[in-house]
Amino acid sequence: MDISVVIPLYNEEESLPELASWIERVMQANGFTYEILFIDDGSTDSSFEVVKSLASSNPNIRAVSFSRNYGKSPALNIGFRKAKGDVVITMDADLQDSPDEIPELYRMITEDGYDLVSGWKKKRYDPLSKTLPTKLFNATARAVSGIKNLHDFNCGLKAYRSAVVKHIEVYGDMHRYIPYLAKNAGYHKIGEKVVHHQARKYGHTKFGLDRFVNGYLDLGTLWFQSKFGVKPMHIFGLLGSLMFIIGFLAVLVVLILKIISINSDTYYFYVTNSVYFYLSLAAMIMGLQFFLSGFIGELITRNSPERNNYLVAEEI
Repeated sequence: MDISVVIPLYNEEESLPELASWIERVMQANGFTYEILFIDDGSTDSSFEVVKSLASSNPNIRAVSFSRNYGKSPALNIGFRKAKGDVVITMDADLQDSPDEIPELYRMITEDGYDLVSGWKKKRYDPLSKTLPTKLFNATARAVSGIKNLHDFNCGLKAYRSAVVKHIEVYGDMHRYIPYLAKNAGYHKIGEKVVHHQARKYGHTKFGLDRFVNGYLDLGTLWFQSKFGVKPMHIFGLLGSLMFIIGFLAVLVVLILKIISINSDTYYFYVTNSVYFYLSLAAMIMGLQFFLSGFIGELITRNSPERNNYLVAEEI
């Protein structure tokens, strides 16, 4: 099969017939063998009933419906697990992504050799309250991930080589960082394509401003896992050692001042009145806690069933 189109959706009953018909026209015009995977993320309207009706008239449509709303990342993850196409394309269900982009995205994967191609909505039809935080978010994501050529990490319109989606796990809200997940899995040929962005035709956006706060927290988690997930002692042990050294130096200062005080008739030094005493106490306790955190992290890592799970690119 050439293409799997994975579409997560939540309360998009109005747009689904038009979207399915549009994708079908594009596939037939280009002679692609394909499937459309609709992942209903616990819609409370009649979205899944619409999908079942579409599937009855088009055997290329498959669907999964969650019992409740879990989020976009779980929807994409189950779609990736079930996709059968050589190229997997994701898009949103709100008609803001154009299926006319599919042939070129497919060509970039199959002919240009990209592992992942991300869409860039260079001209957006979103309000300023959404576009400005998005620019800041993407600038931060580029700096942290090291993927300098992507302008829009969170664009829903992406194309993947099949192996990529089978070797990454999208959970929580990590759909924003799929290119980073792919890079960490060893897929470094990541490209970008300017895509057409359309104004929302039906309904309203399902995302609030809290996604930007959560996005930065997730980015920090992903960065830490990629750098120190296998060797947590490398970061916690280093921090613990530094804190312990600071505490030890503070103790030396306290000791020197006390010796001077003992040997002086006019200078009286009380240990508990010195800031160095409390600095040494706090630094040593924090250093010990950091070191123990790293040690516990190492024990957990060594007992993880995934500790020796490596992705093999090729074997002869």
